[in-house]
Amino acid sequence: MKNIFVTGASSLIGYGILKSIRGTKKPFNLIGSTIHENSIAPAFTDVCIHAPFSGSEGYIDWIIKVIKDHHVDLVIPSFDEDVHFLSNNRKQIELTGAKLVLNNFDLVHLCNDKWEFYQVLKSNNCPYAIPSSLSSDFDELVKEFGLPLLLKPRKGFASKGIVKVKDEDTFNLHKAEIGNHLMVQPIVGQDDEEFTTGAFCDGKGGYYAIITFKRKLSKEGYTNEAEVFESKQIEEAVLGICKILKPMGPTNFQFRIHNGVCQLLEINPRFSASTSMRSAFGYNDAIMAIEYYLEGKIPKQPKIKQGKAIRYVEDFIFYS
Repeated sequence: MKNIFVTGASSLIGYGILKSIRGTKKPFNLIGSTIHENSIAPAFTDVCIHAPFSGSEGYIDWIIKVIKDHHVDLVIPSFDEDVHFLSNNRKQIELTGAKLVLNNFDLVHLCNDKWEFYQVLKSNNCPYAIPSSLSSDFDELVKEFGLPLLLKPRKGFASKGIVKVKDEDTFNLHKAEIGNHLMVQPIVGQDDEEFTTGAFCDGKGGYYAIITFKRKLSKEGYTNEAEVFESKQIEEAVLGICKILKPMGPTNFQFRIHNGVCQLLEINPRFSASTSMRSAFGYNDAIMAIEYYLEGKIPKQPKIKQGKAIRYVEDFIFYS
């Protein structure tokens, strides 16, 4: 029996991965880690381990100890901090003999800075890149992007820290942060024209399998409602971006349609918060990753069920 270790098991992404694996009834021993004393993680794991904060002093030694103690075959980082930490320390972890579900090293690094990410897309004449600027000249930006416009953190995820600027007073409150911490973008598309795409990429400029949802976001920035959406336009956009960035393994692309053109909001070089939703419609990239990284099995495009998903709060009871 293979031992699969998922970090951040109490996060939406983490238990989404575990739930997707467990739902197949395949015989894996699932190990999960969490910083929380009480969480949902034990409901989806065979072994649940309390973890130190990602990247804290001694974290790499702790990861290696877990791998050795539990004879881990495959490590799946679920959230951004662990993806970046494990990517930066992948050689040391691989010395244990465990495999890692990690994306292209350069892409993981690039996605940590949205401005650098934009520069790479721009230099490759990518038609899906949203125009961006580090200018702090309000009049110049209004002339270029119009109002309202967005101030977006260069580092961050799930729409956290984004400021919608409707006037110069609001702009001036954040003006000093533009450049080092913030970048400027126009608002593209509408809230009801947002899409999240999962693709299992081949690392060579293409992908093996793909699924797209038309979605509505929660206040926290995660997908709250999702409906299966078939779009050749989005598939072509994903392929075009893959040719430039060469992602590998589970990769999340987020788009809006603006004036009939796909605009890339961001890429997450990892599993996404929609993982469990995707598996419910036949696209189980958690199992794809296990088979790909442990057995060398190439994923095939699955038959996607049609329908929609809605997230809701649910109780889980642990009886004494």
